[in-house]
Amino acid sequence: MNAIQSYIKQHKERFINELIDLLKIPSISADSTYRNDVLKTAEAIKKSLEKAGCDAVEICTTDGYPIVYGEKTIGKHLPTVLIYGHYDVQPPDPLDLWKSPPFEPITKATEKHPDGAIFARGACDDKGQLYMHVKALEFMTATNQIPCNVKFMIEGEEEVGSANLATFVKNNHKKLANDVILISDTGMIANDVPSITTGLRGLSYVEVEVTGPNRDLHSGLYGGAVANPINILTKMIASLHDENNHITVPGFYDKVEELSKEERDEMAKAPFNLENYKNALDIDAVYGEKGFTTNERNSIRPTLDVNGIWGGYIGEGAKTVIPSKAFAKISMRLVPHQDWDEVTQLFKTHFESIAPKGVKVKVTPHHGGQGYVTPIDSVGYRAASKAYETTFGKTPIPQRSGGSIPIVALFEKELKSKTILMGFGLDSDAIHSPNEHFGIWNYLKGIETIPWFYKYFTEMFE
Repeated sequence: MNAIQSYIKQHKERFINELIDLLKIPSISADSTYRNDVLKTAEAIKKSLEKAGCDAVEICTTDGYPIVYGEKTIGKHLPTVLIYGHYDVQPPDPLDLWKSPPFEPITKATEKHPDGAIFARGACDDKGQLYMHVKALEFMTATNQIPCNVKFMIEGEEEVGSANLATFVKNNHKKLANDVILISDTGMIANDVPSITTGLRGLSYVEVEVTGPNRDLHSGLYGGAVANPINILTKMIASLHDENNHITVPGFYDKVEELSKEERDEMAKAPFNLENYKNALDIDAVYGEKGFTTNERNSIRPTLDVNGIWGGYIGEGAKTVIPSKAFAKISMRLVPHQDWDEVTQLFKTHFESIAPKGVKVKVTPHHGGQGYVTPIDSVGYRAASKAYETTFGKTPIPQRSGGSIPIVALFEKELKSKTILMGFGLDSDAIHSPNEHFGIWNYLKGIETIPWFYKYFTEMFE
């Protein structure tokens, strides 16, 4: 990959400005108000792939937001790499916690990113990391150094569960045929400690509703005599963990993979400073399942968390009511072998069973997906590892992630190929949170590293 560093240096400002333009579009898939912006982003991705050198690019319609598909064919005898990413972003709420508007990108230095970081919703998840692949293709095409075939599948519904991606994949096996899938929607340990994600947790996401009386009631006239749905809901939620922070849903742990001491010892070799971790979050203690370290709790153990809770009066001032309804959104992160449909049903059955008389409970599943583990002896992993070694000067550490990309397991089932997760973000980049950002150094380092993956994968491929 001759001259890649000089090419990046020559085009650095353009690379940054193009990403900033993409980040200005509020492609929020969860809010139909932004439908036109999501579609506009799909068009922008299509144009960027065409300019980068794809032979053919199309916007493929689905029952939801479209999938942008592109391909660059070099030769049928050569291997094919399929790039997956998503152009939709999380809602930016709460807006009052952003230090700058979420869709008006700014660049400033941080402790972790002294060379500057771009602050905007989607900067790291996933527009910035997706765009690294577009610019890597541009370099390889412009310098005639593309060693294999490349395909792109970029969707617009990842942040809402990829509801239509499965159908698209199942109906397009031939179009999507590949030898390895490459995704940059994860992170690494630190800029001087590269790592490759080898495991992802699955996900089950549900909404619960507790209904008491048929209308909001005066808390003086009815308080103490009628079940308060908010009181009931909070008690039910509190009962979902025991004194050791172990999840109490019957059958929840039946298929949980228990790692050996040797595997846990290997995980423990990854650099981690507990005091720095707490300071970064402004907390005085960590919290979680007894018997496991912080890094184990957020990667190899399942979880159950309330993501939102509401009901009754939440406006300014006082309104003394017993609400008719209370609601909560709950997510469960799952480890390999836990089936998300099965866990969702276990949760539903249990949550309904613990409801006291006087209220009705409704559990509505939203979306989910399976966990995934990629082998570190595969050609794809070895090529990725060598690519990091080339650009970082050190061997990357294999690391399991606490996050979920539900469609990765689907890809292996339908397309029969392994997925390699080459992430360049940091834990401190605040994805899904106010003030999300992505380091400029990381963005450019990704553009530099990805072409080496193509080179080594092609050389190693049999």
